[in-house]
Amino acid sequence: MEKVVSWVEIPAVDFERAVKFYRSVFGWKLEPIDYGSEKMACLPQNAGAISFARDFKPSADGVLVSFNTSHQLDAVLGRITENGGTILIPKTKIEAEGMGWFATFLDCEGNRVGLYGYV
Repeated sequence: MEKVVSWVEIPAVDFERAVKFYRSVFGWKLEPIDYGSEKMACLPQNAGAISFARDFKPSADGVLVSFNTSHQLDAVLGRITENGGTILIPKTKIEAEGMGWFATFLDCEGNRVGLYGYV
């Protein structure tokens, strides 16, 4: 089966701050690439990138992308506020049996992002 999400770009106004936020919260290795008027730091498995471009504007009202945290949801949630983010919906059990937990937060740039995990 093909993966449903092909590419996600998370807009940033302060690119360096956003890269630091995602590195600190998830422990991802993000390598910034400078294309002149645009900058990107690709997410693991080429799922997308933290992106800076003139017309990219962070928003809490845009598309919701949820990252899999597997069995690390509590640890990830703990690092969000430490790194300038805001928890919007705390860890919440998904009502369907065996489906795990979810949460949403605003990143340091003001983007609404989701989390999904089993504990």
